[in-house]
Amino acid sequence: MYIEDKSGDLNGSARIGRVMLSKSGQSLHYEGRTFQRLDGRGAKANYFDIESGSHFWISGPRKDGRDRLYENSAKPVAIDPDVRDEYWRDIRGEQPPLV
Repeated sequence: MYIEDKSGDLNGSARIGRVMLSKSGQSLHYEGRTFQRLDGRGAKANYFDIESGSHFWISGPRKDGRDRLYENSAKPVAIDPDVRDEYWRDIRGEQPPLV
């Protein structure tokens, strides 16, 4: 999934990573954090961290790589090492760039 922190500004830190869905589908788990849906109550965010209350934009990654909610951001999007090859191969349809 694409995960962007919206707690500081509209173009926060962002990454591509693997999340786990709860059985109900109402929450996501990523790196020890739990996110719940805002159900339309957030401004430019669709989930919040249940511990900190910080808002996030979480969505499926896009084939064209334009994952940010505001695509004119120059900030890089990190890709977790455990999903890097899968992201480039299965989502982007390309070979992973050489590191």
